[in-house]
Amino acid sequence: MIPLLIQLFIEIRVVDLIDIFLVASLLYTLYYLLRGTAAINIFLGIVSIFLIWKLVSLLQMELLSEILGAFVSVGFIALIIIFQPEIRQFLLALGTPNFIRKHKNKLRLLGIRFLETSEGDYSLLESTCQSLSEKKTGALIILRKQNKLFEFVNTGVKMDAVISKNLIENIFFKNSPLHDGAMIIGNSRIIAAGCILPVSQKLDLPGRPGLRHRAGLGISEQSDAVAIIISEESGGISLAIHGELMHMANAAMMLQAINAEFGITETETTSAE
Repeated sequence: MIPLLIQLFIEIRVVDLIDIFLVASLLYTLYYLLRGTAAINIFLGIVSIFLIWKLVSLLQMELLSEILGAFVSVGFIALIIIFQPEIRQFLLALGTPNFIRKHKNKLRLLGIRFLETSEGDYSLLESTCQSLSEKKTGALIILRKQNKLFEFVNTGVKMDAVISKNLIENIFFKNSPLHDGAMIIGNSRIIAAGCILPVSQKLDLPGRPGLRHRAGLGISEQSDAVAIIISEESGGISLAIHGELMHMANAAMMLQAINAEFGITETETTSAE
């Protein structure tokens, strides 16, 4: 037994260690994306069946190995259907990695250039959101980045209007026909209002958030957009970024977080004013 273990250890190559590391990273990423959702139980069940299949194959239990092998191979197509939202989110995470966003300035020094994600100046949103918060007017404002969100723009009323505090307040006024939907902003213009967004299916969200918060979180899970959510009950301001919901103390902190996400410096903001 001991010589067999020594032989297996000797045969382990550097490529095998890299393979194990990459698989572990992939599983952790999938778990991170699925945690807090109903799909996590399905994911853990699939991983368990796969490990049992490998174990019975190693023990040369041919009948059980054939049954589990057929289940795994046939179930692959079913997995794509079941985990379609999670696969979309995973591929989006690969396409817009946080590493590039965090180290963009350092990589630029090496001569590497990136497609800019900033679509305008958002300083006007500070006073607008502060006013909506004080009046306890519910609002859902989406700031798009590389993803143009065409499929969601088409669900609302297209406007192509200049960002205006009065216009935004009128749209989200309680009796306005567009106040229940989301407003999408890009290129310093209001692209559309009254848009319908996907709702997050996370089960572990604190404070039992309503549909407005879940919609803002959902669009941040399925795209690279930033969602501003203002609570109608408390007037609190929240941001949904990369599938995470963050509560802001005030509109000034909200604007600071938005500028950091879009890579807008204080110099750029001052010059725009």
